[in-house]
Amino acid sequence: MTMENVLAICMGLGLAAACGFRVFVPMLVMSIAVHSGHLNVMPGMNWIGSAPALVTLSLATALEIGGYYIPWLDHFLDTVATPAAIVAGTIVTASMVTDMSPYLRWTMAAIAGGGVAGAVQGTTVLARGVSLATTGGLGNPLIATLELGGSVFASLAAIIVPFVALALVVGVMGFLALRAVRNRVPVSV
Repeated sequence: MTMENVLAICMGLGLAAACGFRVFVPMLVMSIAVHSGHLNVMPGMNWIGSAPALVTLSLATALEIGGYYIPWLDHFLDTVATPAAIVAGTIVTASMVTDMSPYLRWTMAAIAGGGVAGAVQGTTVLARGVSLATTGGLGNPLIATLELGGSVFASLAAIIVPFVALALVVGVMGFLALRAVRNRVPVSV
């Protein structure tokens, strides 16, 4: 595996993690980077840098961001966003890897990219649930702002410093795994 492939995988997984926070923000950042010539994607995925895709992703991003600040709509969006984040994470990961067989690329993208996006999205759903239970939903705008910041930061980091983005993804996933193990209730027979 070449260094370019490793960087591409790091970028893809960083963008996939960002899709777990917000589905459209990483795709918009990716679209801007491809459109401006700062990012190359696999053949067949160049459409993401087209002007129509840029306009569509901009509108979708604005609607998604706004929707998370409407109290009843944020929970509905979480329901829809979970499978959408997994699909988006798979697509952004696969689009970054150019020198790999299609079977291996899409398998890796579905397992790693979709898995990372799903894990991050699951964490945000839990955070929103805790916010609803403890604040009656009044804390949800804070959660929405933190998720948006996380998505923007992870998207930019994935493109600018992919190894750092991957390290952050691994660190967060490790933290969540350790926390889940520590909080596990022992099963009594």
